[in-house]
Amino acid sequence: MLLQLWLLIPELGVAGGLWRFVGYFTILTNIAVAVVASAMALGRNIWLTSARVRLAAAVAISFVGIIYWLLLASLWNPQGWKLVADVGLHTTQPLLFAATWYAARDGTLDMRDAAAAIAWPIAYCVYALARGAVDGWYAYWFLNPIEQGWSGALASILGLSAAFFVLALLFMAIDRRSSTG
Repeated sequence: MLLQLWLLIPELGVAGGLWRFVGYFTILTNIAVAVVASAMALGRNIWLTSARVRLAAAVAISFVGIIYWLLLASLWNPQGWKLVADVGLHTTQPLLFAATWYAARDGTLDMRDAAAAIAWPIAYCVYALARGAVDGWYAYWFLNPIEQGWSGALASILGLSAAFFVLALLFMAIDRRSSTG
């Protein structure tokens, strides 16, 4: 993550780089996953390490990788350090945390946990739209009402939320099946 910030600052300056850095779902999700993984590694038995939060983090970071490779990877061709940052944020971290989640699963997840997992992406969408309204910059083309129109951006949000919920249900099924079989 810090590599990505380091790459943004020469292009946008410190303030602009930081502002842009915290505009991406990818970055914010990677930060959240780092916090959850750190709490898990420290053996803390707090809300950050609850099954629900671990599920939300695992689904969010997996979604980062899936959406990146389905919708965004073809839009650019990073080279050098940008490629290193790109692979770390969109491939390595999602795979590592999904494996961490799998190792820590406990079979306690239910439909309420899957439903709660979509709170993070919906909150991000509200945040992204508010940011874009302030400065005209949208991190993702599919959330840009200027390019997509409001109906297109809202359709993207509904579609992504539904896909996120389905992914959460898949993780929930893996959690339940793995703990009983």
